[in-house]
Amino acid sequence: MPATKDALTGDPMIAAHFAVEVGSVISGYFTEASGLGSESEVIEHKIMAKGVKEPIIRKIPGRLKWGDIVLKRGITASMDFYDWRKQVEQGKVDAARMDGSIIMYDQTLTEIARWNFVKGWPSKITGPSVKSDGNEVGIEELTIVHEGIKRVT
Repeated sequence: MPATKDALTGDPMIAAHFAVEVGSVISGYFTEASGLGSESEVIEHKIMAKGVKEPIIRKIPGRLKWGDIVLKRGITASMDFYDWRKQVEQGKVDAARMDGSIIMYDQTLTEIARWNFVKGWPSKITGPSVKSDGNEVGIEELTIVHEGIKRVT
């Protein structure tokens, strides 16, 4: 990994593609990834201070939550993600829960960022919408829900 630069002198990272590693095996490459973050619910707490006519509204962090990871790619012959999803469809959610990573690569295929997720499982997989008179690449989409995600590089 390149040395860390500060925000004023370093160039922003340019993503060429993403890989998904589930159970320490590269499972697939994707051209688009979203949901790689966390959020805290906001709780508003009213405080009546002595000598102040209006209450002060203090905002404090509430429950921590993570968004779903959504990955998109051109459809391939690989059935890995469909087989993983099938475990959930058959009620084998405990077997489907796996730790994994979303890895971002640049144009030279150098890893530039990694997000590790915990106990993820595929909640949705969508095949392509195709037209017989079109020449677009068929896009499939995979949604992974999880119990936490953290950027590690």
